[in-house]
Amino acid sequence: MEKTSKKNWLLTTRKIFHFITTVLMYSICLIMVIVFLAFVINFIDSRHNIKAGNGKRQLLSAYTIVSPSMVPSINVLDVVVTKRVDSPDELQKGDIITFNSTDYRYSGITVTHRIVDIERTSTGDYLYTTKGDNNNTQDSSRINFDDIYGKVMFRIPKIGYIQYYLSTILGWVAIIIVPAIAIIGYDIYKLFKTLKNNDRGEKKKKNDKKIEKSKKLVSGPQKKEGRFKK
Repeated sequence: MEKTSKKNWLLTTRKIFHFITTVLMYSICLIMVIVFLAFVINFIDSRHNIKAGNGKRQLLSAYTIVSPSMVPSINVLDVVVTKRVDSPDELQKGDIITFNSTDYRYSGITVTHRIVDIERTSTGDYLYTTKGDNNNTQDSSRINFDDIYGKVMFRIPKIGYIQYYLSTILGWVAIIIVPAIAIIGYDIYKLFKTLKNNDRGEKKKKNDKKIEKSKKLVSGPQKKEGRFKK
């Protein structure tokens, strides 16, 4: 009874572990596929821009948020995916943009904040006033259109944790190496088990054939003996 319950517990644990590792691996593979597709799109777009003689920024970009300035719209370690804006007409109040900040608090740092005001100067240039949703005040410096990297399309919650852990040796081992070894090991175990069962099946067939042959050998002389007597 104890052996049966222990065996069932081991099987359940294996199933749970296999499920978790499989989900992790598929999630990482999905992220890699998305990154690859984004790379291909950017490559095609950049080739087109080079041929056209345009010095545009890449079409799609992704940024990991490291400050709480946009909470609750965007949380720390969320990843935002941005699309390049080719014209000021594509932007309006309320849009969230990623830009090179000239604010004394964030000077030279890539920032993701919301547009709260747009002003057009007498020379036709656009100036954008931005503010973090979680900040009490607006950013002190207005942004030129040329400083904008892109408009936020969507965010991927907490995926920055994976990026953070993958950047460490422990995280790489825990998230990539261990699950991969576990899945490969489990598959090898299933393969050996299948081969073992097949080997047993073959041995059983051979034994059955031997038994049949021995039966024929035993029954054969009896029939001949009967015919001789007659």
